[in-house]
Amino acid sequence: MKNIYIIGVGLIGGSLALDIKKHDSSIKVFGIDHNDAHLEDALQLNVIDAKATYEELKHADLVILSIPVDAAVTEILKILELVSDDTLVMDVGSTKAEICKAIDQHPKRRNFLATHPIAGTEFSGPKAAILGLYKNKTNIICEVEKTAFKLQERALQLFTDLGMRIRYMNPEAHDKHIAYVSHLSHISAFMLGKTVIDKEKNERDIFDMAGSGFASTVRLAKSSPEMWTPIFKQNKTNVLETLDEYINNLTKFRTLMHADDFEAIYSEMKDTNHIKEILNGIE
Repeated sequence: MKNIYIIGVGLIGGSLALDIKKHDSSIKVFGIDHNDAHLEDALQLNVIDAKATYEELKHADLVILSIPVDAAVTEILKILELVSDDTLVMDVGSTKAEICKAIDQHPKRRNFLATHPIAGTEFSGPKAAILGLYKNKTNIICEVEKTAFKLQERALQLFTDLGMRIRYMNPEAHDKHIAYVSHLSHISAFMLGKTVIDKEKNERDIFDMAGSGFASTVRLAKSSPEMWTPIFKQNKTNVLETLDEYINNLTKFRTLMHADDFEAIYSEMKDTNHIKEILNGIE
């Protein structure tokens, strides 16, 4: 692959560009973005080599679609119409069912690979791009059997080169699981931040008294609403299910507090400590 086009040169797309260019300096990375300031920043930071337009996609070996998931569902149809039969097109969105459904009957469905690299930060834009962001991160691939085999091989080689782990999952399972481990985390952070802002009117008090626990818990509340609102909308059913379960647990904790049942509270927290072993890694 010598000509790679990245549509959306923010944190995710920009970090992919940096890693690809680092691995093979002969590859030329082109950027497409509705925000011209982002393109200028990406050029200045050497995230991309040149700006491009949709009309140039016919020259692409690989197109990476890295834009909000609501826009991706419509843009993917335009992109597939413009690329050659040998072009691999991937999206990197946080929801998979809607985009897979949108292109299921498309004549160039074989050119598309649905992926979700589990990586990122709370920051956005090309200035947030990080070299090595994807090293040792998991990449979820959905409906791989619907992608042309030679294009599958091209994608898997790229992921291997970038040091990523691969898991295969159907789109519905992906969206259900990611609602728990990612989408709920962001909602919790946003609402924790809102609770503190609503009650602590003095910003200096928040700044001076916020410890590392608050900072780490609320970190995701700095994430882009432009990106996350469409994610919550597309994954509404699963997100509501996770919220119901989360609210039930909060209500139970509140009930135990009212009852002064701190032995039960201790037991709840002790059981949850098992999360340490899970996050330390499963072979």
